[in-house]
Amino acid sequence: MDPSGGCPHADNARLLARGAVAPVILPGEVEGVVVLGHDALREFLSHPDVAKNARHFTALQSGGIPDGWPLKTFATVLGMTTADGADHRRLRSLVSRAFTARRVEELGPRIAELTSQLLDGLDEAATEGDGVVDLRTHFALPLPMGVICELLGVDAAYHDRLHHLSNQIVATDIGPEQSQAANREMMDVLAAIVAARTEDPRDDLTSALIAAREKDGDRLSPLELIGTLMLMVIAGHETTLNLITNAVRALCTHRDQLDLVTSGRASWADVVEETLRWDSPVSCFPFRYPTRDLPLAGTVIPQGTPVLAGYSAAGRDPKTHGPDADNFSLTRTTTARHLSLGHGAHYCLGAPLARLEATVALEQLFTRFPRLDLAVPDTELPRHASFVGNSVRRLPVRLNR
Repeated sequence: MDPSGGCPHADNARLLARGAVAPVILPGEVEGVVVLGHDALREFLSHPDVAKNARHFTALQSGGIPDGWPLKTFATVLGMTTADGADHRRLRSLVSRAFTARRVEELGPRIAELTSQLLDGLDEAATEGDGVVDLRTHFALPLPMGVICELLGVDAAYHDRLHHLSNQIVATDIGPEQSQAANREMMDVLAAIVAARTEDPRDDLTSALIAAREKDGDRLSPLELIGTLMLMVIAGHETTLNLITNAVRALCTHRDQLDLVTSGRASWADVVEETLRWDSPVSCFPFRYPTRDLPLAGTVIPQGTPVLAGYSAAGRDPKTHGPDADNFSLTRTTTARHLSLGHGAHYCLGAPLARLEATVALEQLFTRFPRLDLAVPDTELPRHASFVGNSVRRLPVRLNR
Protein backbone atom coordinates (compact mmCIF):
# COMPACT_ATOMS: atom_id res chain seq x y z
CA MET A 1 0.00 0.00 0.00
CA ASP A 2 1.38 3.42 -0.96
CA PRO A 3 1.69 5.37 2.32
CA SER A 4 1.33 8.66 0.44
CA GLY A 5 -2.20 7.74 -0.60
CA GLY A 6 -3.45 9.40 -3.78
CA CYS A 7 -6.41 8.55 -5.97
CA PRO A 8 -7.18 4.87 -5.33
CA HIS A 9 -9.33 3.99 -8.32
CA ALA A 10 -6.70 2.96 -10.89
CA ASP A 11 -4.95 0.67 -8.40
CA ASN A 12 -8.30 -0.72 -7.26
CA ALA A 13 -9.26 -1.60 -10.82
CA ARG A 14 -5.92 -3.27 -11.42
CA LEU A 15 -6.22 -5.38 -8.28
CA LEU A 16 -9.90 -6.19 -8.85
CA ALA A 17 -9.06 -7.55 -12.27
CA ARG A 18 -6.93 -10.17 -10.49
CA GLY A 19 -9.46 -11.08 -7.81
CA ALA A 20 -11.70 -9.94 -4.98
CA VAL A 21 -9.02 -10.44 -2.31
CA ALA A 22 -5.40 -9.30 -2.56
CA PRO A 23 -2.31 -9.60 -0.35
CA VAL A 24 -0.72 -6.24 0.44
CA ILE A 25 2.33 -4.90 2.24
CA LEU A 26 1.41 -2.29 4.84
CA PRO A 27 3.82 0.40 6.10
CA GLY A 28 6.71 -1.11 8.04
CA GLU A 29 6.70 -4.21 5.80
CA VAL A 30 3.72 -5.65 7.68
CA GLU A 31 1.90 -8.31 5.68
CA GLY A 32 -1.82 -7.79 5.28
CA VAL A 33 -4.78 -8.36 3.00
CA VAL A 34 -7.34 -6.08 1.36
CA VAL A 35 -10.84 -7.25 0.43
CA LEU A 36 -11.86 -5.40 -2.74
CA GLY A 37 -14.83 -7.16 -4.30
CA HIS A 38 -18.33 -6.09 -3.23
CA ASP A 39 -19.71 -9.58 -2.55
CA ALA A 40 -16.55 -10.75 -0.81
CA LEU A 41 -16.44 -7.62 1.36
CA ARG A 42 -20.10 -7.96 2.31
CA GLU A 43 -19.48 -11.56 3.39
CA PHE A 44 -16.29 -10.65 5.24
CA LEU A 45 -17.80 -7.73 7.18
CA SER A 46 -20.47 -9.94 8.75
CA HIS A 47 -18.52 -13.22 9.00
CA PRO A 48 -18.76 -14.87 12.45
CA ASP A 49 -15.07 -15.86 12.29
CA VAL A 50 -13.81 -12.31 11.80
CA ALA A 51 -12.92 -10.15 14.81
CA LYS A 52 -12.07 -6.51 15.53
CA ASN A 53 -10.16 -6.94 18.80
CA ALA A 54 -6.38 -6.67 18.33
CA ARG A 55 -5.76 -9.69 20.54
CA HIS A 56 -6.38 -11.58 17.29
CA PHE A 57 -3.67 -9.57 15.45
CA THR A 58 -0.82 -12.10 15.33
CA ALA A 59 2.03 -9.72 14.47
CA LEU A 60 0.99 -7.27 17.19
CA GLN A 61 0.71 -9.93 19.86
CA SER A 62 4.11 -11.40 18.96
CA GLY A 63 5.83 -8.02 19.28
CA GLY A 64 6.27 -7.44 15.56
CA ILE A 65 4.54 -4.04 15.51
CA PRO A 66 6.52 -1.03 16.84
CA ASP A 67 4.90 1.67 19.00
CA GLY A 68 5.22 4.32 16.29
CA TRP A 69 3.52 2.27 13.58
CA PRO A 70 1.21 4.78 11.83
CA LEU A 71 -1.75 2.39 11.80
CA LYS A 72 -1.44 1.18 15.40
CA THR A 73 -4.18 3.44 16.76
CA PHE A 74 -6.70 1.74 14.47
CA ALA A 75 -5.84 -1.55 16.14
CA THR A 76 -5.37 -0.59 19.77
CA VAL A 77 -7.71 2.31 20.64
CA LEU A 78 -10.36 1.14 23.08
CA GLY A 79 -13.86 1.64 21.76
CA MET A 80 -16.57 0.28 19.49
CA THR A 81 -14.29 -0.13 16.48
CA THR A 82 -12.01 -2.58 18.30
CA ALA A 83 -14.59 -4.49 20.34
CA ASP A 84 -16.45 -7.72 19.63
CA GLY A 85 -19.56 -9.46 20.89
CA ALA A 86 -21.00 -8.35 24.22
CA ASP A 87 -18.26 -5.73 24.67
CA HIS A 88 -19.19 -4.14 21.35
CA ARG A 89 -22.89 -4.21 22.15
CA ARG A 90 -22.24 -2.57 25.56
CA LEU A 91 -20.22 0.28 24.07
CA ARG A 92 -22.52 0.79 21.10
CA SER A 93 -25.64 0.94 23.26
CA LEU A 94 -24.16 3.78 25.32
CA VAL A 95 -23.56 5.89 22.23
CA SER A 96 -26.55 4.86 20.12
CA ARG A 97 -29.02 6.95 22.11
CA ALA A 98 -27.43 10.07 20.60
CA PHE A 99 -28.06 8.77 17.09
CA THR A 100 -31.65 7.61 17.21
CA ALA A 101 -33.79 8.54 14.23
CA ARG A 102 -35.68 11.04 16.41
CA ARG A 103 -32.51 12.69 17.72
CA VAL A 104 -31.04 13.01 14.22
CA GLU A 105 -34.31 14.44 12.88
CA GLU A 106 -34.28 17.01 15.67
CA LEU A 107 -30.83 18.13 14.54
CA GLY A 108 -32.18 19.08 11.09
CA PRO A 109 -33.00 22.74 11.83
CA ARG A 110 -29.65 23.29 13.55
CA ILE A 111 -27.77 21.74 10.61
CA ALA A 112 -29.70 23.97 8.19
CA GLU A 113 -28.93 27.03 10.32
CA LEU A 114 -25.23 26.24 10.57
CA THR A 115 -25.07 25.54 6.82
CA SER A 116 -26.63 28.91 6.01
CA GLN A 117 -24.17 30.72 8.29
CA LEU A 118 -21.22 28.98 6.66
CA LEU A 119 -22.49 29.91 3.19
CA ASP A 120 -22.65 33.55 4.27
CA GLY A 121 -19.02 33.30 5.32
CA LEU A 122 -18.14 31.55 2.07
CA ASP A 123 -19.63 34.40 0.07
CA GLU A 124 -17.71 36.96 2.13
CA ALA A 125 -14.41 35.09 1.73
CA ALA A 126 -14.82 34.95 -2.04
CA THR A 127 -15.76 38.63 -2.22
CA GLU A 128 -12.69 39.71 -0.27
CA GLY A 129 -10.33 37.63 -2.41
CA ASP A 130 -10.09 36.89 -6.13
CA GLY A 131 -13.43 35.14 -6.25
CA VAL A 132 -11.85 31.77 -5.43
CA VAL A 133 -12.44 30.14 -2.05
CA ASP A 134 -11.38 26.81 -0.55
CA LEU A 135 -14.72 25.08 -0.10
CA ARG A 136 -13.22 22.29 1.97
CA THR A 137 -11.73 24.65 4.57
CA HIS A 138 -14.58 27.15 4.73
CA PHE A 139 -17.60 24.86 4.35
CA ALA A 140 -17.14 21.08 4.09
CA LEU A 141 -14.99 20.93 7.23
CA PRO A 142 -16.67 23.29 9.74
CA LEU A 143 -20.15 21.89 9.13
CA PRO A 144 -19.63 18.29 10.34
CA MET A 145 -17.02 19.39 12.89
CA GLY A 146 -19.47 21.89 14.33
CA VAL A 147 -22.29 19.34 14.46
CA ILE A 148 -20.32 16.52 16.09
CA CYS A 149 -18.70 18.87 18.59
CA GLU A 150 -22.10 20.28 19.57
CA LEU A 151 -23.30 16.72 20.10
CA LEU A 152 -20.27 15.94 22.25
CA GLY A 153 -20.26 19.25 24.10
CA VAL A 154 -16.82 20.27 22.79
CA ASP A 155 -16.12 24.00 22.81
CA ALA A 156 -15.27 25.72 19.51
CA ALA A 157 -11.77 26.55 20.77
CA TYR A 158 -10.85 22.88 20.28
CA HIS A 159 -12.16 22.44 16.72
CA ASP A 160 -9.07 23.34 14.68
CA ARG A 161 -6.71 21.35 16.89
CA LEU A 162 -8.94 18.28 16.87
CA HIS A 163 -9.12 18.36 13.08
CA HIS A 164 -5.33 18.66 12.76
CA LEU A 165 -4.76 15.76 15.14
CA SER A 166 -7.41 13.66 13.37
CA ASN A 167 -5.56 14.20 10.10
CA GLN A 168 -2.32 13.06 11.73
CA ILE A 169 -3.91 9.95 13.19
CA VAL A 170 -5.45 8.77 9.91
CA ALA A 171 -2.34 9.65 7.86
CA THR A 172 -0.30 6.67 6.66
CA ASP A 173 2.82 8.52 5.52
CA ILE A 174 4.06 10.01 8.81
CA GLY A 175 6.97 8.80 10.91
CA PRO A 176 6.86 7.09 14.32
CA GLU A 177 7.62 10.23 16.34
CA GLN A 178 4.87 12.25 14.62
CA SER A 179 2.40 9.41 15.03
CA GLN A 180 3.08 8.97 18.72
CA ALA A 181 3.02 12.72 19.38
CA ALA A 182 -0.35 13.11 17.62
CA ASN A 183 -1.88 10.29 19.60
CA ARG A 184 -0.54 11.61 22.91
CA GLU A 185 -1.85 15.10 22.21
CA MET A 186 -5.24 13.79 21.11
CA MET A 187 -5.52 11.85 24.37
CA ASP A 188 -4.53 14.98 26.33
CA VAL A 189 -7.05 17.20 24.55
CA LEU A 190 -9.86 14.69 25.04
CA ALA A 191 -8.91 14.22 28.68
CA ALA A 192 -9.20 18.00 29.15
CA ILE A 193 -12.65 17.93 27.53
CA VAL A 194 -13.74 15.09 29.84
CA ALA A 195 -12.44 17.02 32.86
CA ALA A 196 -14.39 20.12 31.78
CA ARG A 197 -17.62 18.18 31.29
CA THR A 198 -17.10 16.32 34.58
CA GLU A 199 -16.88 19.64 36.39
CA ASP A 200 -19.64 21.27 34.35
CA PRO A 201 -22.09 18.62 33.00
CA ARG A 202 -24.33 19.69 30.15
CA ASP A 203 -26.97 18.19 27.87
CA ASP A 204 -24.44 16.52 25.58
CA LEU A 205 -23.11 13.05 24.82
CA THR A 206 -19.83 13.46 26.70
CA SER A 207 -21.68 14.36 29.90
CA ALA A 208 -24.04 11.42 29.37
CA LEU A 209 -21.14 9.00 28.92
CA ILE A 210 -19.44 10.33 32.04
CA ALA A 211 -22.68 9.91 33.99
CA ALA A 212 -23.00 6.33 32.75
CA ARG A 213 -19.46 5.60 33.88
CA GLU A 214 -19.99 7.09 37.32
CA LYS A 215 -23.34 5.38 37.83
CA ASP A 216 -21.98 1.94 37.02
CA GLY A 217 -18.20 1.86 36.93
CA ASP A 218 -17.88 -1.24 34.79
CA ARG A 219 -20.00 0.19 32.00
CA LEU A 220 -17.33 2.49 30.55
CA SER A 221 -13.71 2.62 31.69
CA PRO A 222 -11.73 5.90 31.50
CA LEU A 223 -9.76 4.62 28.50
CA GLU A 224 -12.93 3.43 26.80
CA LEU A 225 -14.43 6.89 27.31
CA ILE A 226 -11.40 8.58 25.70
CA GLY A 227 -11.35 6.00 22.91
CA THR A 228 -15.05 6.49 22.24
CA LEU A 229 -14.64 10.26 22.05
CA MET A 230 -11.66 9.86 19.69
CA LEU A 231 -13.73 7.64 17.42
CA MET A 232 -16.65 10.07 17.49
CA VAL A 233 -14.49 13.10 16.70
CA ILE A 234 -12.55 11.45 13.85
CA ALA A 235 -15.36 9.44 12.27
CA GLY A 236 -17.93 12.12 13.04
CA HIS A 237 -16.29 14.76 10.88
CA GLU A 238 -13.58 13.30 8.62
CA THR A 239 -15.90 11.00 6.70
CA THR A 240 -18.67 13.58 6.20
CA LEU A 241 -16.06 16.17 5.25
CA ASN A 242 -14.79 13.82 2.53
CA LEU A 243 -18.35 12.95 1.46
CA ILE A 244 -19.33 16.60 0.92
CA THR A 245 -16.02 17.37 -0.80
CA ASN A 246 -16.26 14.36 -3.13
CA ALA A 247 -19.91 15.10 -3.96
CA VAL A 248 -19.12 18.68 -4.97
CA ARG A 249 -16.23 17.46 -7.14
CA ALA A 250 -18.49 14.88 -8.76
CA LEU A 251 -21.25 17.38 -9.55
CA CYS A 252 -18.83 20.01 -10.89
CA THR A 253 -17.25 17.48 -13.24
CA HIS A 254 -20.61 15.95 -14.23
CA ARG A 255 -22.82 18.96 -14.92
CA ASP A 256 -25.38 16.75 -16.65
CA GLN A 257 -25.96 14.96 -13.35
CA LEU A 258 -26.29 18.27 -11.52
CA ASP A 259 -28.91 19.25 -14.10
CA LEU A 260 -30.88 16.12 -13.22
CA VAL A 261 -31.14 17.31 -9.62
CA THR A 262 -31.93 20.94 -10.32
CA SER A 263 -34.62 19.88 -12.80
CA GLY A 264 -36.21 17.51 -10.29
CA ARG A 265 -35.33 14.29 -12.14
CA ALA A 266 -33.06 13.17 -9.30
CA SER A 267 -32.74 14.11 -5.64
CA TRP A 268 -29.96 15.37 -3.40
CA ALA A 269 -30.25 12.08 -1.53
CA ASP A 270 -29.43 10.35 -4.84
CA VAL A 271 -26.28 12.48 -5.07
CA VAL A 272 -25.21 11.41 -1.58
CA GLU A 273 -25.75 7.70 -2.24
CA GLU A 274 -24.02 7.73 -5.63
CA THR A 275 -21.08 9.63 -4.19
CA LEU A 276 -20.79 7.10 -1.38
CA ARG A 277 -20.62 4.34 -3.99
CA TRP A 278 -18.54 6.05 -6.68
CA ASP A 279 -16.01 7.89 -4.52
CA SER A 280 -16.26 6.49 -1.00
CA PRO A 281 -15.03 8.86 1.75
CA VAL A 282 -12.98 5.96 3.14
CA SER A 283 -10.82 3.98 0.78
CA CYS A 284 -9.35 1.15 2.88
CA PHE A 285 -10.36 0.92 6.53
CA PRO A 286 -8.20 -0.96 9.10
CA PHE A 287 -8.56 -3.61 10.64
CA ARG A 288 -10.33 -6.92 11.02
CA TYR A 289 -8.69 -10.28 11.77
CA PRO A 290 -9.80 -13.81 10.85
CA THR A 291 -9.93 -15.98 13.97
CA ARG A 292 -9.08 -19.01 11.82
CA ASP A 293 -7.68 -19.57 8.35
CA LEU A 294 -10.57 -18.12 6.36
CA PRO A 295 -11.47 -19.07 2.76
CA LEU A 296 -12.90 -16.05 0.96
CA ALA A 297 -13.55 -15.65 -2.78
CA GLY A 298 -11.06 -18.39 -3.66
CA THR A 299 -8.32 -17.11 -1.35
CA VAL A 300 -7.42 -18.30 2.14
CA ILE A 301 -6.68 -15.45 4.54
CA PRO A 302 -4.40 -16.73 7.32
CA GLN A 303 -5.60 -16.48 10.92
CA GLY A 304 -4.52 -13.26 12.61
CA THR A 305 -3.83 -11.33 9.39
CA PRO A 306 -4.69 -7.60 9.49
CA VAL A 307 -7.35 -7.08 6.82
CA LEU A 308 -8.37 -3.80 5.19
CA ALA A 309 -11.96 -3.23 4.07
CA GLY A 310 -11.62 -1.89 0.51
CA TYR A 311 -14.70 0.33 0.36
CA SER A 312 -13.60 2.45 -2.61
CA ALA A 313 -12.88 -0.66 -4.68
CA ALA A 314 -16.12 -2.41 -3.75
CA GLY A 315 -18.09 0.65 -4.84
CA ARG A 316 -16.79 0.30 -8.38
CA ASP A 317 -16.84 -3.48 -8.64
CA PRO A 318 -18.26 -4.12 -12.14
CA LYS A 319 -19.46 -7.60 -11.13
CA THR A 320 -21.92 -5.94 -8.75
CA HIS A 321 -22.50 -2.45 -10.11
CA GLY A 322 -22.36 -3.26 -13.82
CA PRO A 323 -19.94 -2.52 -16.67
CA ASP A 324 -20.49 1.23 -16.16
CA ALA A 325 -19.45 1.11 -12.49
CA ASP A 326 -16.80 3.77 -13.15
CA ASN A 327 -19.49 6.24 -14.24
CA PHE A 328 -21.09 8.73 -11.85
CA SER A 329 -24.78 8.27 -12.59
CA LEU A 330 -27.74 9.36 -10.47
CA THR A 331 -30.13 7.23 -12.51
CA ARG A 332 -28.19 3.99 -12.05
CA THR A 333 -30.42 0.95 -12.48
CA THR A 334 -28.37 -1.65 -10.58
CA THR A 335 -30.05 -2.43 -7.28
CA ALA A 336 -27.01 -3.47 -5.21
CA ARG A 337 -26.46 -1.19 -2.22
CA HIS A 338 -22.99 0.20 -1.63
CA LEU A 339 -21.00 -0.81 1.46
CA SER A 340 -19.32 2.54 2.11
CA LEU A 341 -20.96 2.92 5.53
CA GLY A 342 -20.13 -0.65 6.50
CA HIS A 343 -22.20 -3.77 6.96
CA GLY A 344 -23.09 -6.06 9.83
CA ALA A 345 -22.62 -5.39 13.53
CA HIS A 346 -20.20 -2.52 12.94
CA TYR A 347 -22.40 -0.65 10.46
CA CYS A 348 -21.75 3.08 10.88
CA LEU A 349 -23.78 4.35 13.81
CA GLY A 350 -23.65 7.90 12.47
CA ALA A 351 -24.86 7.03 8.95
CA PRO A 352 -28.23 8.85 9.25
CA LEU A 353 -26.49 11.98 10.55
CA ALA A 354 -23.86 11.92 7.80
CA ARG A 355 -26.55 11.54 5.15
CA LEU A 356 -28.58 14.38 6.61
CA GLU A 357 -25.61 16.75 6.86
CA ALA A 358 -24.46 16.03 3.31
CA THR A 359 -27.97 16.36 1.83
CA VAL A 360 -28.63 19.69 3.54
CA ALA A 361 -25.15 21.00 2.66
CA LEU A 362 -25.37 20.16 -1.04
CA GLU A 363 -28.91 21.43 -1.51
CA GLN A 364 -28.20 24.78 0.15
CA LEU A 365 -24.81 25.15 -1.55
CA PHE A 366 -26.03 24.67 -5.12
CA THR A 367 -29.29 26.52 -4.50
CA ARG A 368 -27.36 29.61 -3.45
CA PHE A 369 -24.53 29.15 -5.97
CA PRO A 370 -25.95 27.19 -8.94
CA ARG A 371 -22.96 28.11 -11.15
CA LEU A 372 -20.35 27.06 -8.59
CA ASP A 373 -17.44 25.32 -10.29
CA LEU A 374 -13.92 24.08 -9.64
CA ALA A 375 -11.23 26.74 -9.95
CA VAL A 376 -8.65 24.15 -11.13
CA PRO A 377 -9.03 20.82 -12.94
CA ASP A 378 -10.05 17.98 -10.65
CA THR A 379 -6.93 15.98 -11.60
CA GLU A 380 -4.72 18.76 -10.22
CA LEU A 381 -6.26 18.82 -6.76
CA PRO A 382 -3.82 17.61 -4.04
CA ARG A 383 -4.85 14.24 -2.61
CA HIS A 384 -4.95 12.97 0.96
CA ALA A 385 -1.64 11.58 2.22
CA SER A 386 -3.36 8.37 3.30
CA PHE A 387 -4.79 5.19 1.83
CA VAL A 388 -7.45 5.26 4.58
CA GLY A 389 -9.23 8.52 3.79
CA ASN A 390 -10.20 9.19 0.17
CA SER A 391 -10.50 12.82 -0.89
CA VAL A 392 -8.50 15.95 -1.67
CA ARG A 393 -6.77 18.31 0.77
CA ARG A 394 -8.12 21.50 -0.83
CA LEU A 395 -11.13 22.33 -2.98
CA PRO A 396 -10.74 25.77 -4.60
CA VAL A 397 -13.97 26.83 -6.28
CA ARG A 398 -15.43 29.89 -7.98
CA LEU A 399 -18.88 30.69 -6.66
CA ASN A 400 -19.93 32.41 -9.92
CA ARG A 401 -22.81 34.29 -8.34
